[in-house]
Amino acid sequence: MGEVVLAAKVTHVPSMFISEQEGPLNGIRKEAIEGLKRIGDLCREREVDTIVVADTHWLVNAGYHINAKPDMSGLFTSTEFPHFLNNMEYNYVGDPELGQLIADTATKNGVTTLCHHEVDTLEVQYGTLVPLRYMGIGTDIKIISVAGWMYDAELEESKIVGESILEAVRKSGKKVAFLASGSLSHRIPPNKDVGDYLFKISRPLNQQTDLMVLDMWKQGRIKDFLEIMPKYAEDCAGEGGMHDTAMLFGLLGWDKYEGQGEMMTEYFPSSGTGQCNVLFPVSTNAKSQQDVHPV
Repeated sequence: MGEVVLAAKVTHVPSMFISEQEGPLNGIRKEAIEGLKRIGDLCREREVDTIVVADTHWLVNAGYHINAKPDMSGLFTSTEFPHFLNNMEYNYVGDPELGQLIADTATKNGVTTLCHHEVDTLEVQYGTLVPLRYMGIGTDIKIISVAGWMYDAELEESKIVGESILEAVRKSGKKVAFLASGSLSHRIPPNKDVGDYLFKISRPLNQQTDLMVLDMWKQGRIKDFLEIMPKYAEDCAGEGGMHDTAMLFGLLGWDKYEGQGEMMTEYFPSSGTGQCNVLFPVSTNAKSQQDVHPV
């Protein structure tokens, strides 16, 4: 039986790419990069076969979508931050088999989901590419990217997708890592001010709420967090509506999950947003999704 051996909420701020370049901003995101490196090391230690990333930079308007094309290689420039993130080379291998199994399982469980593994021109977004870069992932570990920004879907649907990922993994016989790639609060400052906010939060209330949420995660108060998540996502502009986070906790067992988050990178503001790398133990996964949705 397959298993999820690692689960984490991770940052993908493009300023990490600047941080590795020569110049006055060299090293500014060292802690974030080191946190992702540790998560990558854990993937290798736990002999992960495939990494599934819920990517909040992949916006979809209808249905849920998965990119699992075999050849995930290319040269990436962000259309949102071309001055931060440009000409970044990447070379990964997709996992069409598991991608299709996840799509079929989620669809069976009531959320229409399509897996794309024959569309060579479907691009991979930077919510997937940036974490993998700093985790040091190569072609020995396969990749699946799941759209994590739903234009008009409920968080409940993303919860079901997370549960379905767990169910599919258990059927697959593979060892899988899951990454919810997105920020906490995500209010980017107005254009005239944003250049002054590289190390600042956009609103003090957002930072205080982010820190409260991280305390909930570290204390294992997941049920309390889930009760406030929809309002939190709305009031603090959670990235992608926090659909990546709903998938994460759906996979972990939702309000039955009893694990405590471990900070791999301490909280930091970036261009007005709240960022972190948090590892969630998976040994406390709730009962198999097969127990919830008999097959």
